Amino acid sequence: MRAEVILVRHAQPLIPSPGGPDDYHRPLTDTGIVQAERLVDDLAHFRPSLIASSPYLRAMQTIEPTARASGMPVQTDHALREWDSGLGPTPDYARHYAESWADPHSTRPGGESLQQLTERATAILESLARQHPDGTVVVGSHGTFISRALVGFGLTTIDWPFSHAMPMPAIYRIHVTDRGVRATGPGL
Repeated sequence: MRAEVILVRHAQPLIPSPGGPDDYHRPLTDTGIVQAERLVDDLAHFRPSLIASSPYLRAMQTIEPTARASGMPVQTDHALREWDSGLGPTPDYARHYAESWADPHSTRPGGESLQQLTERATAILESLARQHPDGTVVVGSHGTFISRALVGFGLTTIDWPFSHAMPMPAIYRIHVTDRGVRATGPGL
């Protein structure tokens, strides 16, 4: 098997706010829409055999221009969604996220632990790679999802500062072979 998974962190979205769109419906800003259009040439270059996305609007809007240009549909999968931290919009989210990264097994009421996210992320990405063993899968997703997927694929240097500093958008390439996994992207 020689699959490649291209993970795309969404472009710039509206900032979460109390009373604003929920996490599923937060769209890209005007800047984010321009950023998504600028990704088309880079992502189409990979000649994807599948384009998949988190069902969250900001991830879909980031990947849709590439899908249009490639003449392909976008396959959404709930397993590609962002981490459900159990937190609502809060200005001090960074403190809470840092605490979760310090103890990846901790869970807030109604949320999932970072360890559970790691297991979910690696399972869905491995499944997509197996379904396209000699192809390239482009996946629109989210920063914490991508960070924890990288952890799950053995990158032990991934931590909260890495996740927090991940640019929007960002592209990470994961090469999956019978010999192991290799990843490249910003900060790696």
